[in-house]
Amino acid sequence: MSSLIEQAIRQICEEKGLAYESVIDAIQSALAAAYRKDFGDKNSNIEVEFDPATGVSKVFDVKTVVEDMDLEELERLEVERRERGEALATHIEQARKKGEDLQSISIDEDMGQRFNPKTDIMVSEAQVLKMGAKIDDIIRTELPEPEEFGRMAAMTAKQVITQKLREAEREIVFNEFKEHEGEILNGTVQRREGRIVLVDLGRTTGVMRPEDQNPSERYNLGDRIKVYVRQVGLTTKGPEILVSRTAEEMVSKLFEFEIPEVADGLVELKAIAREAGSRSKVAVATEDDSIDPIGACIGQRGTRIQTIIAELGGEKVDIVEWSDDPVAFITHSLSPAKVLSVDLDKEEKAASVKVANDQLSLAIGKGGQNVRLAARLTGWKINISGNEELETKEEEKKEGEEVGEVVMEAAVEEGSEIGEHEPEEVVVKEVTEEVVDALETPKEESAT
Repeated sequence: MSSLIEQAIRQICEEKGLAYESVIDAIQSALAAAYRKDFGDKNSNIEVEFDPATGVSKVFDVKTVVEDMDLEELERLEVERRERGEALATHIEQARKKGEDLQSISIDEDMGQRFNPKTDIMVSEAQVLKMGAKIDDIIRTELPEPEEFGRMAAMTAKQVITQKLREAEREIVFNEFKEHEGEILNGTVQRREGRIVLVDLGRTTGVMRPEDQNPSERYNLGDRIKVYVRQVGLTTKGPEILVSRTAEEMVSKLFEFEIPEVADGLVELKAIAREAGSRSKVAVATEDDSIDPIGACIGQRGTRIQTIIAELGGEKVDIVEWSDDPVAFITHSLSPAKVLSVDLDKEEKAASVKVANDQLSLAIGKGGQNVRLAARLTGWKINISGNEELETKEEEKKEGEEVGEVVMEAAVEEGSEIGEHEPEEVVVKEVTEEVVDALETPKEESAT
């Protein structure tokens, strides 16, 4: 049958999600701090072994055996160490006032204390306590257990056990969320602190900084959202979970969730370029000829891609086919614009792209967004220009059509007929000459 103390410990473990051994360690550290407060001295290295079943604890002074040293030499070294420390502190303060680089200040490695009477014991003294003791042995000397602790010692023990349990809880939360780093988690908007949004993730709170917030979204208290765990760190205040709604990795994770072919590795996401809240471009590829990678990502009637767009807050997503041929990849990346030609400068890794003039604005995109995302997706610098030669040919063709229409109109106005008595080519020639004369004649003469 377990004691009341052991029952209380197990209850704490269940409520806090702590390991049983962590709580025992916290209790032993608290008892050691209380013992030092009332009964220990400055050279005591106190450790306590606590048995929760009986409530009995044993106290030990633990030392490591080191080689013998001259006490006078130790005292002299201690004085020198203290003087060098004071000199170094003065030097650092002067350098700080002058604005010098503090990293350039060298610290003497010999300043550290060679013998620590709190944790070390000389081999000659250790052999008195334990026959046959040698260097690096651990000497555990049992100390008398006190019947009770004073009020200050009890307060010290309370503070230590509270701190140790908090540290253990933080470490467990850190380890748990460290495993979820780089994944998407469900959360609830908890509150705002300035421009920072705090997201409740269950056992802890995630921090969404301004740069990680989607500019097209509004985060209201109680909203349920998906967030990408960008980084998990451990600070003095506990674990810090940085979450994001703008990371490019969030797009790839959503593709894995919603598209089985991507999750199974049949369709691979080769590259992603994103401007959060506005537009993303995703390059996909597959080695299976029986699978259409773009169609698989879009889904029947666009159901798959629409689900992803909804999760991204209405952000548009362009899916393009990846190719190891830079010309083909650049052409695909500029969709929905149609590309006429691509010239590559491999040394500068720049591409000159020509499109029809009516496709120029589409290729560039609003505010240059389409070409900017295409450049980030492909890794090439892209320069887009219209096709002037094509424009000239289209204008000449258009002018020819307009002249033909003028000729026919003039022929009708003059009452010319293309009949059996005159060959067609002669009539048209005469009409054309009349039209040309009419166009070249000044308006006043024509009126006359």
